[in-house]
Amino acid sequence: MVLRDQDLKGILEDHQNKTVYLFHFGCLVAVNSTKYDLSDLYNYLCKIGSASSQNVNHLEYSDSYRLDIQSDRELEVHNNFMVVPKLLDYYPQIIAIVLAKSVALDRIEDNVEKVSDEIEKIIDYLDKGKLNINDNKLAKLSAKILRYKYNTISYVMVLDKPDITWYREGADDLFLRLADLFDLQERFENLRHKTENIMDITEVFTILVHAQRGTRLEWMIIILIALEIVISLVEKLI
Repeated sequence: MVLRDQDLKGILEDHQNKTVYLFHFGCLVAVNSTKYDLSDLYNYLCKIGSASSQNVNHLEYSDSYRLDIQSDRELEVHNNFMVVPKLLDYYPQIIAIVLAKSVALDRIEDNVEKVSDEIEKIIDYLDKGKLNINDNKLAKLSAKILRYKYNTISYVMVLDKPDITWYREGADDLFLRLADLFDLQERFENLRHKTENIMDITEVFTILVHAQRGTRLEWMIIILIALEIVISLVEKLI
C-alpha cells in the first residue's frame, strides 16, 4: 500500500512531499520523513490496528538510505546513498522494497539468534548429563523455526522480484544492485542454513527425550514384574 502526501493529511503534521510504503510483512518505509514522522505513523497504525502491537518497539529495527539527484552525474549506488541524474518514478519504490526486506531480515535474524541461545542452554544441560526438556517446549522450538523459515520464504519473499521489474526498463537492474548491496541473497542463505541446523538439533533432542522416556517405561515395567514376583513368593511362603 502506498500513501501519498494527501493520504497522510491528519496523520502527519507536515505531510507535504511525503510518501509512505506499507508492506504486508509488517514494515513501513517513509520517504522525506523524520523519526518523529515515523513515530506518528506508528501511533496512528496502532490506533486502527491491534492493541498488542503497541508493545513493540517500532524503532528497534530500522534503516535508512538517501537518494541524491545530480544532473551532472551518472547513476551510482553506494552503501548509504544513491546518486541519479534525474528522478524516475520507480526509484523510491525499489529502494523502499529493498529497505523493507532488509529490515524484515534483521528482525528474523535476531529472533533466530534468540532461539539459538535457547538451544545452547539445552546443549549445556546435555554436557552435564541432564536433559530437562518436555515435548511442549520441543514443539514450540520447532514451531518457531518453521515460522521463521516460512516468514523468510513465503511472507517476506526475500528473493522475489517486485512486479515493477517486469515492465519498467532499468527497474530490474536497480533492484538487483540494491539487493546485492544489502546482501539479501547471502543473508537469506545464512538464515536458511541456521534454521536447518537448529531443526536438526531439535530433532536430536526429540529422539533423546523419547529414548529417555522409553527407558523409564522399561524400568517401570521391570519394577512392576519384580514386585509381582515378590508378591507371589510371599503369598506361597505364607
